[in-house]
Amino acid sequence: MRFARNFSILSVCLVVISGLAGHLDRAAAQAPEKRIALVVGNGAYAKSPLATAANDAGLIAQTLQAAGFDVIGARDLDGDTLRKSFRDFINKAESSGPDTVAMVYLAGYGLQLSGDNYFVPVDSTINRDTDVPVEALRTGDYIRQLASLPLKAGIVVLDAARQQPFIEGQIASGLALVEADPRMLIAFNAAPGTVAPAEQGAYGVYAQSLAEMIRTGGLPLPEVFNRVRLRVNEASKGAQVPWDSQKVDASFTFFERAPDAPAAPAADQAAAARSRPIRELGVRDAYAAALERDTLPAYEDFLAAYPDDPMAKRVRAIAAARREAITWRRTYRTDTPNAYWSYLQRYPRGPHAADARRRLAILTASLEPPPTFDVIEYDVPPPPPDELMYIDRPVLAFGDPEFDFVAPPPAPIYYLPPPPDDFVILEPPPPPIGLFILPQPYFVPIPVYYRPPRYVAPPPNNIIFANIHNRAAINTVINRRPGAGEGSAPVGGPGGRPNGRPGAPVAPGQVGGATPTLPPAVAQRATLIQQGKAPVPPSAAINPAVRTGLPGAPGQVGRPSAPLPANAPAGLPSNQVSPRPNPLPVPGARGAPPPPSAAVPPAGVTPNARVAPGGSPQGGPGMRPGPSATDPIAPAGQPRMAVPPPGAPLRPSAAISPRPQPELRRAPPPSAVNAARQPPPAARIAPSAPPPRMAAPPPRMAAPPPRMAAPSPPPRMAAPPPRMAAPPPPPPRMAAPPPRMAAPPPARMAAPPPPRMAAPPPPRMAPPPSRPAPAARACPPGARC
Repeated sequence: MRFARNFSILSVCLVVISGLAGHLDRAAAQAPEKRIALVVGNGAYAKSPLATAANDAGLIAQTLQAAGFDVIGARDLDGDTLRKSFRDFINKAESSGPDTVAMVYLAGYGLQLSGDNYFVPVDSTINRDTDVPVEALRTGDYIRQLASLPLKAGIVVLDAARQQPFIEGQIASGLALVEADPRMLIAFNAAPGTVAPAEQGAYGVYAQSLAEMIRTGGLPLPEVFNRVRLRVNEASKGAQVPWDSQKVDASFTFFERAPDAPAAPAADQAAAARSRPIRELGVRDAYAAALERDTLPAYEDFLAAYPDDPMAKRVRAIAAARREAITWRRTYRTDTPNAYWSYLQRYPRGPHAADARRRLAILTASLEPPPTFDVIEYDVPPPPPDELMYIDRPVLAFGDPEFDFVAPPPAPIYYLPPPPDDFVILEPPPPPIGLFILPQPYFVPIPVYYRPPRYVAPPPNNIIFANIHNRAAINTVINRRPGAGEGSAPVGGPGGRPNGRPGAPVAPGQVGGATPTLPPAVAQRATLIQQGKAPVPPSAAINPAVRTGLPGAPGQVGRPSAPLPANAPAGLPSNQVSPRPNPLPVPGARGAPPPPSAAVPPAGVTPNARVAPGGSPQGGPGMRPGPSATDPIAPAGQPRMAVPPPGAPLRPSAAISPRPQPELRRAPPPSAVNAARQPPPAARIAPSAPPPRMAAPPPRMAAPPPRMAAPSPPPRMAAPPPRMAAPPPPPPRMAAPPPRMAAPPPARMAAPPPPRMAAPPPPRMAPPPSRPAPAARACPPGARC
């Protein structure tokens, strides 16, 4: 009896403990997940500028903002600013806590030297191999620092495997193979040891494919990059094969799928294809399976199953590059003379032969392998003879026409669904609005059935995150600090709430949330440039789009309503102009324009209104303009002006709306008015005008200059009664004009436009049309008129 009672008590305790453990697990799963990102796009290199690097960085930054990342980003950074930006980001990640996902995206030129990868700042002067460690940024140092932090996940993407213009024939091409640390994912835009082809559009193939897969809901992190590899290979016709290495154990998705989302391809079909041996698949499915697995054994299995297929040559080149990269990584990690001799024995003219001899010289060993030495054991067999033709060359590019590869077949739909219709061809972004500031692409709304996970902590000051489903223009002018003018209004999806979710209005005071914040080191550098304490960098005079013929050259007008980042000084020079010392004062200083966050729309401006080009806002930055609203009308008597935001270039032709509104135009100079108001001779002798009335206008024309200089209008008001008394209009119409002449502002009376002089309104300036009749009655019979 007692045993049964104790057993029941123990059972109850176990149930309680298990329930508490489940509750704790659910609470841990629902803990807010912080997402931070650093995005850099370097394109303004003195040697061979890159046209799409800054655009790619802007596209990835915008996509990460939509996914809930707190993004800091900049373009065209020099070495000192780039290193400080990395340091600040590492400190930010360290203070964010264990539930943080940190992502780094670098677009520009990358180099590999002696087993390490380097990212090249725009001010680097690299002419030989010894300049690389001094001038470039070794990415491995910062990746290891990020991996040492207790983060949920770390993602580092190097969109930098390009044919470099700095050193010829001394270093291997592309990036070096690395191994990801725990909780880390490292991705390259091209396979190790290979380079991507030159970009032809406004965005790089890799950046656009990565943005597409990030925006797809329900994809685990490994599948995101697997699909990126398939999409890039398909879009580049096999010329580019991305690569990644990951050891992320935590569950992570950029976006989640809503229950009402369209049916996705059958997951079991893709799982069955992944589990089957490649030799049991058809050639098309076998190629896609080998590319998705992206391992040397998978490529070897394809070659064993289909050695004579036209795709075998392409797969053999991919396998050759991977085998050599694995061999060199093992060699460099061993770092002994025997290891380097072993590499030279396999690849006497390989891409890392110069690196091996360089290390042998440092180790004071013979540069050529001796007749006998202890050959190290590699994890991969020696290369077959038919692979050497792809390795014994300075640069390996799968798109080399010398190889005469056939284009790969499209991947099966269960591996790679077709891209969304609105994400196939992206419009080029407007030119950047200032130095260091990333371009702001036109935002393509996220489908309503994809949304960030609900446990993601909303990033601060992020308009993109609050409007990912909004297809109308987003007004960013009203999102300003409280007290800057009219009351702030929330923006967002349906109902004015982020993503259409009830009960989640946008907090007032969101400033510049559509533009990634500048890293602190970059913002400090920009302020010093405006204060004249630092020179404008030479990269400001380099416009990559001009040298490559892509959109973004001077003459293209961007969106003047695009705001600067929240911490950016207004009016920074862009790459579209030549550098000037101290171009503009610092916002907030005496005589300087106000900061962009304090911009107040002109009186009468309707949110989201679209008026003359180059004038008033046309929707939020990066957002497609929505339907045109009613144009704002200036107060009576004032010129209708379109007020651009601070920092935006003002075009004289775009300052005034071209819509014809005579009563709202500015008055021309008095001399022009006098010349315009003198009628031609034929008009002065018109029979319908009596002589006394024709003599009165000349004195009135000479009066405007003194009236403009007079402090008060009484002299002008005394003149009308004698002139109005001359004609014989009806008495009720003679008494009305004097009080109406005092109401309008002096500017309207002083200098009316020429059209008003040619066709004057009856009640104001000229006799009414019915006055020619009294002229016939003024001459009695027999008298001269």
